[in-house]
Amino acid sequence: MTKKHYLLTVLVLAFMPSLFAEETLPVLKDGFVPSSVEEAWAGFDPRKEALDVEVLKEWEEEGVVLKVLRYRIGTFKGKKAMMAAVYGYPKGAKNLPAIVQIHGGGQSAQDAFVLANAKNGYATLSIAWAGRIKSSQYTVTNKEKEMFWTGDKNHADYRITTDWGAVDAYHHHCRFKGNNFVQNPPSSSTVDAVKSPRNSGWFLVTLGARRAITFLERQAEANSDKIGVYGMSMGGKLTVLLAGADDRLKVAVPACGGISDLSTGRALAGVADDSYLKRISCPIIFMSPANDFHGKVQDLPQAVKDIKSKQWRIVSSPNKNHSDSAEYSAGGMLWLDQFLKGNFKMPKTPRSKLDINTNNHIPKFSVKPDQSKKILAVDIYYTTNGQGKAADKFWRQAKATEKDGAWSASLPLGGVDKPLWAYGDVTYALDKEISGVGYSGRRFTSDRFHLASVVQMINSADLKKAGVIASLKRPAVLESFANGWKSWTQDGNFHRYRKPIFTLREYQPLTADAKLVIDLRCEKANKLIIGIDQYVTEILLKGGSQWQTIELKPSDFHNGNGGKLTNWTGIKEIMIGEFKRFGKKNTLYGAPWQGKKAELRNLRWSDSPSKVK
Repeated sequence: MTKKHYLLTVLVLAFMPSLFAEETLPVLKDGFVPSSVEEAWAGFDPRKEALDVEVLKEWEEEGVVLKVLRYRIGTFKGKKAMMAAVYGYPKGAKNLPAIVQIHGGGQSAQDAFVLANAKNGYATLSIAWAGRIKSSQYTVTNKEKEMFWTGDKNHADYRITTDWGAVDAYHHHCRFKGNNFVQNPPSSSTVDAVKSPRNSGWFLVTLGARRAITFLERQAEANSDKIGVYGMSMGGKLTVLLAGADDRLKVAVPACGGISDLSTGRALAGVADDSYLKRISCPIIFMSPANDFHGKVQDLPQAVKDIKSKQWRIVSSPNKNHSDSAEYSAGGMLWLDQFLKGNFKMPKTPRSKLDINTNNHIPKFSVKPDQSKKILAVDIYYTTNGQGKAADKFWRQAKATEKDGAWSASLPLGGVDKPLWAYGDVTYALDKEISGVGYSGRRFTSDRFHLASVVQMINSADLKKAGVIASLKRPAVLESFANGWKSWTQDGNFHRYRKPIFTLREYQPLTADAKLVIDLRCEKANKLIIGIDQYVTEILLKGGSQWQTIELKPSDFHNGNGGKLTNWTGIKEIMIGEFKRFGKKNTLYGAPWQGKKAELRNLRWSDSPSKVK
């Protein structure tokens, strides 16, 4: 054999694995394009290919074995794709219930989920579908991910991570120019040469998550018959897609996603939420904040109708957008415990009724909760500005009274030109505190959990037809602060709280010269800021025991770019805080706080209908 022939033979042998590797997905033939879930997944077997597991880093932490590893997703266009993930379990444990954790679009695979779940008796695989990993021993940000793409192994930022090979299911950002994750138009980096749901990042990541189930099935630490899934945001949608595509799952917990990306909109039928919801037969709990922009609360009624499963619940925190809190995260963990461990039984979904044909022409809402667990509170929330952006909604809390195990409340409206939405929220006590990591990645401890009724919605035409009247009056005090910051959303420490500003459009109009008034006092002299939407004002406070009354007109509020608020019309949110930068110039308002927390009382308008004492 000549040297020339030898080199040619070596090259051919080197490329043989790529030339002859069996494709994970069958090649489309005769112009056929998948147009349904069933057609998109036809010919795929999640157990068929070898996993080719490789461990990149292994360590022990707090009695938990943690590993950053990769497993084989599949072969596309002759190139192998590998999924990076964080895997963990209690040291020495065997046959545990197991969880696939799916991060959101701006998140990462995290050891925080794995560690917390291990302490609660689970084996967990947190998949890094976007290539990012957050852990104490092995971290991959977008910077390291991009260095991985270049292949420069000698660079200090190089880290091995998820490799989608010839295709592109990365996000924030995609690897190849022209890709957009959602649909990925046909190109050299897509599975199919035509517009197809199999090109979408949604489909490819779901495929990778199905392989994650296969990985868990084959681990000695995991019980192959007790595998669940949960995820937030894009991970919430992927949770729904996975639950609809793979019947090996025993329970699903989607948060902030999976109910609103419908086939009637931008989503292809093979990756649309509704087409997968109709296939879900495992127990599922929807963790859907009432103001979420991604998993919209108004889509929940149809979602629970679509699913095959009779075991479903809803958790819906009022006036929250794409985030969680301890007591509203707890339900997801309890749901996993019920169907993977069998050590908890969730109360039934609260039954509710919205009645607009009342004698006084004011709508009435009633809710009857399951009383199998101790009830701490039953709250009724309603809004008439739900159709706008998520942040525009303000869920007003109605005053509920109990009779014979049912709670009811009148819902006074400021007008009938918009739809009325209402739901009930039940707070249950736990026998003992539980701890974990919430769906947004924050640690939590809670001695309670929540369940919501399905939101009831009535359109404007039906409100008018029933003779519903406008009966809502602007109160003398918008916020007394008698209960502290209980109904406000906290950003960071005490000195940054937000709240929708009482939906002024529901009340009788403010007079032209109305001012926003508040009483304050603090131990030491300080600067405090009050924000209205994207405008802010800085207030100088004297230290001491005397209350200081502050009156503010629209022009007192600045946007950091030289502009001022011209009037109160259409304002949506108020913020009270310590300091914050505003505007393109990054102008700083306020300053770090000195001394004890400020005291506040009687936030009101100067033209309030009655006097404030």
